[in-house]
Amino acid sequence: MSDDPETARQIAELSLDDRPLLVLDVDDVLLEFVRPFPLYLETRGFELKLASFRLTGNIAERASGRIPEQAEVSTLIDAFFQAQADWQTVIEGAAEAIAGLSGSAEVVLLTAMPHRHRQARRAHLDALGLAYPLLTTEMAKGPAIAALRGAGRRPVAFVDDQPTNLASAQESVADAYLFHLMADNSLRALLPPPPEGAIVVEGWRDAGPRIAQALGI
Repeated sequence: MSDDPETARQIAELSLDDRPLLVLDVDDVLLEFVRPFPLYLETRGFELKLASFRLTGNIAERASGRIPEQAEVSTLIDAFFQAQADWQTVIEGAAEAIAGLSGSAEVVLLTAMPHRHRQARRAHLDALGLAYPLLTTEMAKGPAIAALRGAGRRPVAFVDDQPTNLASAQESVADAYLFHLMADNSLRALLPPPPEGAIVVEGWRDAGPRIAQALGI
């Protein structure tokens, strides 16, 4: 069971499926985040300078140079997700690659965001033609992936841009195939390395065939 009770509830609503499982992060794996977010910040009078791969401490008020504290950054992110349909587009090649995999694998989207934004994200994904099951979680992703797999030993692949999420998946599903994919590969230098055994891919053109091979589809 997922550590997040609401995520567990969402998983329980899914239809049973015994096909190979493909779990996908959303932000910067399926939908652009790191590119549109700075543009959004400009409309609010802020700018983003990524000296490290975190938002708090790297956002500044343009007029004064003031660095917002965590609570104000959280408010900015919250407002961005409320308006995500105006800013977030599909990453190049993602829709086609996932569609090619979805005939032989169960595709589930697992996004780390407050549950209150699930409906807005669901509507935006549907408008983009990405009608795959969507789960939100406010806790570690690994237990949710284990719950999605179920009691059987079906193959599992997980794609995320955050090494910590890949490590969580590895802890909960030791034999999962892990793929590290980022919308902007230039930011890899700001991150810790992905866990040992994770496959680093440069984009969906590279990822699609390698996921298919891993899942045996």
